[in-house]
Amino acid sequence: MKRAPALLAAALCALPAAADEVVDTLNSAIAAYEGGDVQYALEELGYAQQLLLTIKTDSLQTFLPEAPEGWTRTINEEMNTGLAMMGGGVGAEAVYEGGSDRITLRLMMDNPMVGALASMIPNATMMGAKMERVGREKFMNQNGELTGLIGNRVLVQVSGGEVEAMLGLLQAMDFAALAGFGR
Repeated sequence: MKRAPALLAAALCALPAAADEVVDTLNSAIAAYEGGDVQYALEELGYAQQLLLTIKTDSLQTFLPEAPEGWTRTINEEMNTGLAMMGGGVGAEAVYEGGSDRITLRLMMDNPMVGALASMIPNATMMGAKMERVGREKFMNQNGELTGLIGNRVLVQVSGGEVEAMLGLLQAMDFAALAGFGR
């Protein structure tokens, strides 16, 4: 159920239109700078950064697996607003609902929280946490919340459901592609 080629193609198809706006904005910043309008150049650079983060966020969302049979998936479009309050970064989040079950799957990167948890996850068993494996990846199981670090840079958290159902969502993900995301 690995969909990396299709996901990559979808992400790349969205890139040219957005990239043109990024290039236009960067060119506007350069023109403002060359014209002596440093303030406007800074504003344009800030806007270009916002556009690039949007592209990165949209691409990260492609790693959220489709809903299992009989379930629905709702992507949280406000995820990055919350990350801005936690030090920035890029994230994607989806809520999966099936019957009375509700599971939240969250991806975060380029965020201080990722760095803070990076040292905890490999040492989770020493802290008394149970470990779950999905392929080669290890996830710390703390009170039914699964947390893993993919490629030492993408934090994956799953919560709210039975462990087996959460592991099923994780098994549908392409961790190799996620580890190389944005490089």
